[in-house]
Amino acid sequence: MVYKNKKEILRTGKIKVEGNYFKVKDIPYFKKNILPNLVNTIILSESKTLKRFCYQLAYNCGLSLGIYPASIQALYKACGRKEAGGFCVPAINLRTLTFELAQTVFEVAKKINSNLFIFEIAKSEIGYTWQSPQEYSALITLAAIKQGYKGPLFFQGDHFQTEIKKYKNDFTQHIKDLKKLIKEAIEAGFYNIDIDSSTLVDLSKKDLYAQQELNYKTCAYFTKYLRRIQPRGIDVSIGGEIGEIGGANSKPAELDTFMRGYLEEIGSREGISKISVQAGTKHGGVVLPDGSIAKVKIDFETLNKLSKIAKDKYKLAGAVQHGASTLPNQAFHHFPKQGCIEIHLATQFQNIIYDYMPLPLKEKIYSWLDKNFYKERQKDWTDDQFIYKLRKKALGPFKKEIYQLPADLKDKIKSVLKEEFSFLFDKLNLKNTKKIVNKYIKGGHHEIR
Repeated sequence: MVYKNKKEILRTGKIKVEGNYFKVKDIPYFKKNILPNLVNTIILSESKTLKRFCYQLAYNCGLSLGIYPASIQALYKACGRKEAGGFCVPAINLRTLTFELAQTVFEVAKKINSNLFIFEIAKSEIGYTWQSPQEYSALITLAAIKQGYKGPLFFQGDHFQTEIKKYKNDFTQHIKDLKKLIKEAIEAGFYNIDIDSSTLVDLSKKDLYAQQELNYKTCAYFTKYLRRIQPRGIDVSIGGEIGEIGGANSKPAELDTFMRGYLEEIGSREGISKISVQAGTKHGGVVLPDGSIAKVKIDFETLNKLSKIAKDKYKLAGAVQHGASTLPNQAFHHFPKQGCIEIHLATQFQNIIYDYMPLPLKEKIYSWLDKNFYKERQKDWTDDQFIYKLRKKALGPFKKEIYQLPADLKDKIKSVLKEEFSFLFDKLNLKNTKKIVNKYIKGGHHEIR
């Protein structure tokens, strides 16, 4: 069922209204009879006003049940002081079937007594998956309620990125647009933001400071902005980036140059808590002509060295690894050992969904891609390469059709991803990490959005 208006939601009497706040009065009834319809309405309704009400309701009902958005900053600062560590935090990008797959994450985490995971969505993904920050956090909050989860939810804006062409063509408007996105994300409970201005690094310049100058100055600018708009009592966890993913591997001198310039720019303000580096990966993996993914060798020595510098010299939690979900299984246990604080995972989860998608829908999507994105096809690409590289862009336009896949098929996808999440959480040393999270991350009052 898709709700037609908010009165239809509230007339059951199972949700208590207190001014602008809502509380769940009957949890079993809410889970069985109201929650599924809220998810339907968020994904299938065409009413922006009603969808916004559903976001607000999900957020408030979550708070009333002990589920709250949180910043991971205090824990990362503890890692920087070497009071905590030995784990690598997975930052999980859910591009489609967000409600269903988030449930699977909560289910796996509960079995190992962990709440140490991040749900993130990149600036680009917000565009092509048609998931706003408000929708993303609302669906995951509803999944948490469904699974009986209590505690912090770490929502993260991934690659909130400056784009070099837009930066050069219309600097003022580009900065304005990114500030607007950051504000929207903060209002949706995203208290973890990765500022990616690494696209502004100019390697044509010989001097390292000249190469990194626009990067560290832009990152510092947005750090100051975030500190101005963050909710009272919350220090947003901010990430910086010194090298664009897919480029040359990062060097210690680049990290030092970035940090010295950045710290001078921000003055006494609280700075970044982690730093993203390049150590051999590429977003989505390297696609071979037959559509398979090439084996990539991570430079763990570089990752270890940069994490150590980040911790020892700058009291950061460590280095962050992007583009990791398509790596071979034998790579993942190395990340905690090398001091990598956070690992970003996305494409492999999308790949599994496509693997189990019914052939008629898959063919419909691929035909749509061929019709609408043929201009993006490079001359040396095979059909398989074209489809693999661009099929993520169909997730928004086909969002409703994917959501309405048969329940048994979605259960199969969840089952496969349950194994995937279980494997990753084990190799990243997340077992029994709830105690350390609860030590540093405290719930509190959150203003209604």
